[in-house]
Amino acid sequence: MPLTDFRTLGRSGLVVSPLALGTMTFGTPRWGSAEDVSQHVFDAYVAAGGNFIDTADVYAGGRSEEMVGRFVAERRLRDQLVLATKFAFNPQPGNPNAGGNGRKNIYRALEGSLRRLQTDYVDLYWLHAWDTVTPAEEVLQTLGDLVRAGTIRYFGFSNVPAWYATQAATLAAAHGVPGPIALQQEYSLVARGIETEHVPAALHLGLGITPWSPLAAGFLAGKYERAGAGASGEGRLSGPNPFGNLKFTDHNWRVLEALRPVAAQLERPLAQVALAWATAQPGISSLIIGASRTEQLRDNLASLEVRLSAEHLQTLDDASIVDPVGGRLWPVIKRAVFGGAEVRGW
Repeated sequence: MPLTDFRTLGRSGLVVSPLALGTMTFGTPRWGSAEDVSQHVFDAYVAAGGNFIDTADVYAGGRSEEMVGRFVAERRLRDQLVLATKFAFNPQPGNPNAGGNGRKNIYRALEGSLRRLQTDYVDLYWLHAWDTVTPAEEVLQTLGDLVRAGTIRYFGFSNVPAWYATQAATLAAAHGVPGPIALQQEYSLVARGIETEHVPAALHLGLGITPWSPLAAGFLAGKYERAGAGASGEGRLSGPNPFGNLKFTDHNWRVLEALRPVAAQLERPLAQVALAWATAQPGISSLIIGASRTEQLRDNLASLEVRLSAEHLQTLDDASIVDPVGGRLWPVIKRAVFGGAEVRGW
């Protein structure tokens, strides 16, 4: 499965690679990469056949978008690449209209992103986070207007409740207007919460899923060793980060220990096996992978060569599943409902 094993993003006509290049590392201090290294990572991804670039206006205070825009323009790749960026987070403390999902901020944010990206349209515009207050109708109308104007081609939702994505998609279908085509949520062997509601909703609504942090910020790459309530090791989780010590739980360490023998049997790095597991899950269109070095990128791209057996998948599933309702209990309930008969939906 090479990067050129293209697929449509959900039930849309947007064609993407199975792995997207996440550019949060571009220009980010401490755990990110400087401009020259970011350029090498970008070039290596494109050289391997990848076409899906993911950034956001908040990454490195806008520097990520600036770098991506420059890299794309210098190589004249705009028509070849699917360029995705995001809005929602506030760069102006004290000004509530410089953030959120309202119409005023969407237009403000998009104008800035287009300028930094050196383009007049965005292929995929993500609502980066649900603000809890803006009605879905307003978001749909605003983003639909931008689709009709050609300023964005498609849009999707990131970090939203499943009910909110379902409401928006249903309203769009009912009124025959542009709706979301994809969901971007955290998903990995140690973060499987979306399986209960988001994944079934996405499958029924035709939304492609593009997980962020499929390696749990490097935890599943084996970068860290247990040290009391925390961990030792160098990486994003070793300093100030949005997760704190949340990844260093007893459950997550058990998952990591279950991952090690599977990786050893396959003679593959832990990260490749963890990414291969995520790629194999239902509803996944494209994983978002980040890299601060070209070697790290190439190692992650090699996950597309990994083939997990049913036994490997079962071992990892047994060790990592948390919510039985979202996993094992529904088949039991279904058998009871139909008196033990096997009944398949259309």
